[in-house]
Amino acid sequence: MPRITGSGMGTVLVLNASYEPLNITTWRRAMVMLLKGKAEGLEHDLGRQIREDTWLPTVIRLRQFVRVPYREMPLTRRNLFQRDGHRCQYCGCTGQQLSIDHVVPRSRGGSDSWENVTTACLPCNVRKGNRTPREAGMPLARKPHRPLSGLTFEASRQIRSGRNREWAKYVIGLDGSLLEGAPDLEQAA
Repeated sequence: MPRITGSGMGTVLVLNASYEPLNITTWRRAMVMLLKGKAEGLEHDLGRQIREDTWLPTVIRLRQFVRVPYREMPLTRRNLFQRDGHRCQYCGCTGQQLSIDHVVPRSRGGSDSWENVTTACLPCNVRKGNRTPREAGMPLARKPHRPLSGLTFEASRQIRSGRNREWAKYVIGLDGSLLEGAPDLEQAA
């Protein structure tokens, strides 16, 4: 079995004692928590050994509950594109240069809020112009909403890339639809 050496070996999902996702950390930090008895391993990468009897963890759970204050997700271009799956919410294309569209245009009192901005390709954004989607006859694929958390964003990105697919069952809001575009790990092995 290959042993772990160097960095870049992966990330680990950290769960609270209540199984609520808290954080994504490095495998080294996760191993320190496991060795100190502060956490227990729930999922492991059976293809990577750290020592003779120790497998690389991919999901760990803290033994004691940690209270974490709520933080709102900031509205940024990157976060908006991630929420919408880097896809135009009018035509569904992904290949073209994407832009931000205000559902209710700013010139008509629309705000810069999660519920009023969406991802659009440049042709759709120009075609919609200074109108609402209803006026332009361009229905949205999904109604804009505030995302759950940054952790959900990062977890979904890693699952879509084919890494850490086992995280989906621990992160609320992630379901089998995220795995549809991910490469099949069993075929890749």
